[in-house]
Amino acid sequence: MARKESAADAANPGRLKQIALTYKMTRRADSKIGLVLAGVGIGTLGVFLAFGFWIGHPVYLGILGLLIALLATAITFGRRAERAAFGQMEGQPGAAAAVLDNIGRGWSTTPAIAMNRSQDVVHRAVGKAGIVLVAEGNPNRLKSLLAAEKRKMARIVADVPVHDLIVGTGEGQVPLKKVRTTMLKYPRVLSGPQVTATNDRLRAMGDLMSNMPLPKGPMPKGMRMPKGGPKTR
Repeated sequence: MARKESAADAANPGRLKQIALTYKMTRRADSKIGLVLAGVGIGTLGVFLAFGFWIGHPVYLGILGLLIALLATAITFGRRAERAAFGQMEGQPGAAAAVLDNIGRGWSTTPAIAMNRSQDVVHRAVGKAGIVLVAEGNPNRLKSLLAAEKRKMARIVADVPVHDLIVGTGEGQVPLKKVRTTMLKYPRVLSGPQVTATNDRLRAMGDLMSNMPLPKGPMPKGMRMPKGGPKTR
């Protein structure tokens, strides 16, 4: 019992520090965050107190109002912090991979499965909706990368639907903050075992590619890559 209590005590400072860091990060992008949180908390508590005095039970409604105010403040803080984080990540290389890492349970993600010299990159997520290829970079250059990955998926998992989306703010693109909601809206067509089998087949493909012997240094002239071999990323 003592060990559990000491572990909990040690974890609390870490949580408080994380909250403080999140608040500082949010305040850099949202200078009004403090006023907004104070307004939500005080306003919610004030409404409950006023109603409590009106019906003659200010203590009970005050306690309830305090709990609701804390909850409303926490929810508001979470949403504003998420918005600020997306605003700071927008346009940064690898931002889509960070979003995929936090998409939630039921998804298996693999960052940077394809990349070109201009650092346009394609990430992969596998879930009950099938395979989702998430691309970030120049839309025109990404078309060839996505097409190549779709051909590869067709050879390995032809019976699994493959979706693709390009992260950005242009026409036909998906803003970074909407990547998660867009993916969650795809229809679920696979069962749990099918998702596992798909992941296993894709990982086996990756293992075969990573284990294939390649010469060190520049490739000798006249040497051809074997069929199904790795492509330069």
